[in-house]
Amino acid sequence: MTRVFSGIQPTGDLHLGNLLGAVRNWVEMQHRSEGVFCIVDLHALTVATAPGEVGSRTLELAQVLMACGLDPEATTLFVQSHVHEHAELAWILQCNTSFGELNRMTQFKDKSARQRDFISAGLFTYPALQAADILLYDTEEVPVGEDQRQHIELTRDVAERFNARFGETFILPEAVIPPTAARVMDLQNPTDKMSKSAESDAGTILLGDDLAVTAKKLRRAVTDSDNEVRWDPAAKPGVSNLLGILGACTGDDPEALAERYDQYGPLKNDTAEAVVSLLEPIQQRLAELRADPGETSRALAAGADKARTVAVPVLRRATEHIGLLSGG
Repeated sequence: MTRVFSGIQPTGDLHLGNLLGAVRNWVEMQHRSEGVFCIVDLHALTVATAPGEVGSRTLELAQVLMACGLDPEATTLFVQSHVHEHAELAWILQCNTSFGELNRMTQFKDKSARQRDFISAGLFTYPALQAADILLYDTEEVPVGEDQRQHIELTRDVAERFNARFGETFILPEAVIPPTAARVMDLQNPTDKMSKSAESDAGTILLGDDLAVTAKKLRRAVTDSDNEVRWDPAAKPGVSNLLGILGACTGDDPEALAERYDQYGPLKNDTAEAVVSLLEPIQQRLAELRADPGETSRALAAGADKARTVAVPVLRRATEHIGLLSGG
């Protein structure tokens, strides 16, 4: 099967957009690909956090991913810092990445502009760590959003440069933009993507929100004044957002769904019911995992062991091709 790698940072609560746009795709992928899914806690260190915060968020995120359907028995689910080969290969790749390449990264420019008080050197060099994450597993495909395509291109460039200098070492991964079920927008500002960092939480549905609150947010979603239900993201972003969410939850085509409604009220009610039905079993499983954190810790430890069976020989291959002195 094709080996697929994807990483996610433990930097905040997951919301409905994360679930419908990415996590559900990973859950499907684990049954048709050799999935390697990593909670990239080292990447989270590029932003200042309180002691223990990254660790607690990492455990919580692992529990949420498992509750959403990622099965540690069917895939490789682990924490980045539990496999030290990531950091080791990252340094090697930094030494094969130019300052100019890193300086051109759009995300560094965007994020550094928001962190003017203290811009971590890690924020500048983290594309090399991301490249290590991917190349360490002989990854063939990386499912990413369009905003991450530049990082995969850099990963390929660095891998090609390394292979040219030291011999064939790394597989060149392909960026795969998955057919996302829904591009979920903010319920109150439907021209913006749903985000946990929005100024108001009225337009964001967190996976752990009380289900009654979730339903209320959907029923209060912004639409428009003409009360015509049709799929038109440009002209009717609010209505189209609801249709997209309902379609993602039910498996129906949003444009075809629009033909079933002639008023906004029933559309909002049906969307609320569909989202609640989707989230209810996730929340039940999440409660079970939170009641026994040892189950999650054991699963992550087993995942790290599984990951190292691939990571160790790949790192060894890289160091041997460079010609570093063997330690025995």
